[in-house]
Amino acid sequence: MPLRRFLVCRRGLIVERVDVSEPASISSGIAERYATAIFEIAQESNGLPELETGVDALAEALNVSSDLRGVISSPVLGRDEQGKAISAIARHLALMPALSNGLSLMAQKRRLFAMPQLIAQLRSLIATEKGEVQADVTSAKTLTKTQAEKLTRTLTENVGKTVKINATVDESLVGGLIVKVGSKMIDTSIRSRLASLQNSMKEVG
Repeated sequence: MPLRRFLVCRRGLIVERVDVSEPASISSGIAERYATAIFEIAQESNGLPELETGVDALAEALNVSSDLRGVISSPVLGRDEQGKAISAIARHLALMPALSNGLSLMAQKRRLFAMPQLIAQLRSLIATEKGEVQADVTSAKTLTKTQAEKLTRTLTENVGKTVKINATVDESLVGGLIVKVGSKMIDTSIRSRLASLQNSMKEVG
């Protein structure tokens, strides 16, 4: 497995044991290293189009399947159980070897909880390679195809470059969207509005 060799040579950069309750910044750091390895292997084999297709399919599966989200975040499932589950998903989605092997290695190391960040990192790398801009979009419910296309067009018109959406679901938002393009964030969620209202009430009191 070439991915295993590629990552092992960077073992000093990868923490060997990470708890699923670690902060998001830790998950992002782990995901960045795996994403870089997967991206470079795909790039060397001229497989970036196939990688992009696989990443999109994996992102959609993660967004629509609560069972998959449960598998990658479960502190109860063992390495073997997570490994079998992610291998079955990889086969079903026909993921390229670099991505499939990367996910399997993450399962072995109990790092599948970083899959959302891995997807975001890979999309960012691919977008940069294609001269696109990535927009991280979080919504209370999965965006429909029409909503995603409309949002993509709107962001593209405002940014002035082709925008690639990285969509995730956070049911705690209640409603609205959180859109991040580079360092710019647009938060229209009800949760954000409630938080602002609570802060205002505290200031008045």
